[in-house]
Formats: sequence, structure tokens, C-alpha cells
Amino acid sequence: MQRKENFIGIDVSKEWLDVSIYGSKEQIRIDNQLSGFKRLQSWLKAAGIGLEDCWFILEYTGGYEYRLIRFFQSKQLCFTRVSGLEIKKSLGIQRGKNDQIDARRISEYGYEKREKLAPQKVCIAAITELRQLLTQRTSFVKDKKAHEHRLQELIAMMDFKKNAAVIKYYKQIVGSLKRMIDKVEARLMEVIKSDENIHRNFIFITSITGIGNVNGWMTIAYTENFKCFPNARKYGAYCGVVPFDHTSGKTIKGKSRVSHMANKAIKADLDMAARAAAMYDTEMKAYYQRRASLGKHHMGIMNEIKFKLIARMFAVVNKQQVYVKNLQSAA
Repeated sequence: MQRKENFIGIDVSKEWLDVSIYGSKEQIRIDNQLSGFKRLQSWLKAAGIGLEDCWFILEYTGGYEYRLIRFFQSKQLCFTRVSGLEIKKSLGIQRGKNDQIDARRISEYGYEKREKLAPQKVCIAAITELRQLLTQRTSFVKDKKAHEHRLQELIAMMDFKKNAAVIKYYKQIVGSLKRMIDKVEARLMEVIKSDENIHRNFIFITSITGIGNVNGWMTIAYTENFKCFPNARKYGAYCGVVPFDHTSGKTIKGKSRVSHMANKAIKADLDMAARAAAMYDTEMKAYYQRRASLGKHHMGIMNEIKFKLIARMFAVVNKQQVYVKNLQSAA
């Protein structure tokens, strides 16, 4: 791939974008909409820079960059989204902060990491809707559990009759939330099936024992259909299931442990997948028993199984085939 000459840092906000060109004091603030993107194009042209010669680096916000990415894709421009925490940690000690300074630092990050950066290609419309639906589903599930818990408490503590108004209203709310969860899940499957590549990868990963629809949806959404993580280890670290060494010299020999900087929601769903795999997958069950016989802690073993499931998901997607069980282990 041809390397770009200009690294453009963009600090993304809800209403505007602050843009900075690496190696230049030139900065601009534009509206976070089409009129602003056209202004960006004109501004770069006035500076003697063509869009095709730029590599745009922006923070990952989870939604505010949606219009900008669609603009980049329509023009077939090169861009990379990076976590704000990664940018902050990579630049060392910094003093002062505002949107203009952040844009300049993002451009500096892009230039310093230019040999490691990879352009991103995402199915932004489908992926964005998947994430929004998953967030909505999580909210509905939490509300449903809260109302069910309150209903059980009332029944246990007080002598309410089955047809009491307060009991009836709680049951109606729980029923309504159950129907909404069903509707959201139906829409999730519609979005998955609307894109051939996404649907194919979803079929591959859900062929793995333990990986059901919820983990399938989450993995497709947060790997952006396996486009934004180069390998299983990178995604495992993002999910908080990859342990890191904590040693220094001869005296500090801490235990390997996972980082707390992780996506806890994905890790929680993977926990359910690992339990199912350890129970119903012959190979995983044997692995659990073997590790337990060596005195390994239950949670540590389950964490290893989570990573094995992630590795299997990346493997079937890379091979573009459904998961095939190890027949020798299954025998």
C-alpha cells in the first residue's frame, strides 16, 4: 500500500471536529456534518494537500465519528480509529488539554506510529446499528431483571393476592420488556443477515460450542466483523482475558494477570460461553479437568477457556469454514 505524506489528527466531538496537520501549526474547527466535511476538503486544498495524500487519525468515540467515516468511505480515503487511552499513554507526560491540543497530539501519534498503522475498512452502517441494538438489549435485560427481582421480593415479604394491582403491574412490565427483548433480537438477526460477509462469519463463529447468538452478535459488532483486530490475542487483550507478566529484575516476580482496562460487557458474556464450553465441549471439558488436577484456580482456567474460544472464532473466520471438532479428543 502506498504510504501517505500527510497525517491529519481529528478530535471528534458531538457537534464539531478539531483538525490538525502534523508538522504544521494549521488547525481548523468544522461542524460534524457534511457541510463541515466539505469545508475540510477546501481547507486542505488551500494548503496544497489533496485528500488522497492524507491519512486521517481519529479517536474512537463509539458513535460521534459515524458521519465522518461515511464521508471517508464515500471518497475512499485512508483513515484509522484509535482508542483515546492508547493515544494518551503513548505520548508520555502531557500538560494542558483542550480540543485543539488533542487534535495536534492525535496527528503526532499518527506520524510516530505510521509504520504500524493499518487503514480501516468497516461496514459502518450495519456495525453501528448492531452496537446500538446491543446496548438497547442490555438495558432491557437489566430492567427486566430488576422488575422480576422486585416482584419476587413483594411476593416473599407480603401477603399479596395474585390479582393485586401492584403484582399485576409488575408482571405487565416484565412481559412488555420480554417482548421488547424479542423484537430487538429479531432485528439483530435481520441486520446480521443484511450483509453477506457478516452473516457468513456469524454462522462460522456460532458453530463453535459455547458461542451462541449473544456472543456472536457481540463479537461481530466489537471486532467490526473481524476487521479492527489483527489477531485473537489483540482482541483477547481488549476483552481482558489475556494475562500479562508483572516482573522486574530478580526481586519483583508478580503473578501474570489480566488488565483491568478491558471491555467488561464482552468479558461477562464470554464467561457464559466458557461455562457452556467447559460443560458440553469434550475437548474443553478435558482441558478444564487437566488444569484443575494441576492445582490451577477455577477462575484462571475459565479465563484460559475464554481465550481459547476467541482463538477458535478468529481461526474459523480466517479459514472461512465452520468449526470442526477434534474427532480424536471427542472419541
